[in-house]
Amino acid sequence: MEFLLEPLSYPFFVRALVAAVLVGTVCSVVGTYVVLRGLAFIGDAIGHAAFPGVVIAFMLQVPFYLGAAVAAISTALAIGFVTRRTTLRPDTTIGVLFAGTFALGIFLFSAIEGYVADLFSFLVGNILFISFADLVGLLILGGLILAAVALLWKELLYSTFDPLGAAASGLPVARLEYLLLILVALTIVVSVQAVGIILVVAMLVTPAATAQLLTARFARLMGLAVAFGVGGAVVGLYLSYWLDVASGASIVLVETALFVLVLAFNSRGGLLRRRPVVATPA
Repeated sequence: MEFLLEPLSYPFFVRALVAAVLVGTVCSVVGTYVVLRGLAFIGDAIGHAAFPGVVIAFMLQVPFYLGAAVAAISTALAIGFVTRRTTLRPDTTIGVLFAGTFALGIFLFSAIEGYVADLFSFLVGNILFISFADLVGLLILGGLILAAVALLWKELLYSTFDPLGAAASGLPVARLEYLLLILVALTIVVSVQAVGIILVVAMLVTPAATAQLLTARFARLMGLAVAFGVGGAVVGLYLSYWLDVASGASIVLVETALFVLVLAFNSRGGLLRRRPVVATPA
């Protein structure tokens, strides 16, 4: 037990542990909708789009969460607007905005004189360096995301599984889609310091994808996703501490290993399955 308790004697590790649990929970809850709607590529694009916001926030000396949130939400809404209002395929729109926004971030980053380690850390993540102020911001933002999902649980569920039926029943499906994109953007902002912009899509998608191999019930899928997300984040955090390696990479590798194990040994949704498992409403 000493190897589990010793790190808890350090305040920085306790803060990182709380952040890991929060990030694992939020990413898994929102990631469930992302996986079921096939929005993984959008998550990756929004994650990279947050980088110019982080750089601009650094240049203006304002909290990075503010810059990342503005950039991520703007890109998410732009993707939704262009996809709905033009004849372009969604993957084309995402590809253009994904490349353009990330290139803008690199351009701004290169304009800053000298090597800026603080900004580079947002690309790869380092949850062990999270401050108390950052943790408070994470708790507030994460709480708002979870509250929004809880408040609109039925509406988001209905529009996910039957968008035409939801529209026919009077639900504002378009607004719900924009809201989900905003929630994805905010979730990515919450996760950036933990795993970095480059790996953030794994934190969003992998736990829910692992859970999808095990169950076809929506509520159970989300519960398992949270278990995988939180468990992977905590185990990865401990590994990064004991092995003195990058925390973001450790977390993602643990969650990927869980996915591979389930894929390999689960007869229902793994390599031996005969037909895909499709999630259904609870």
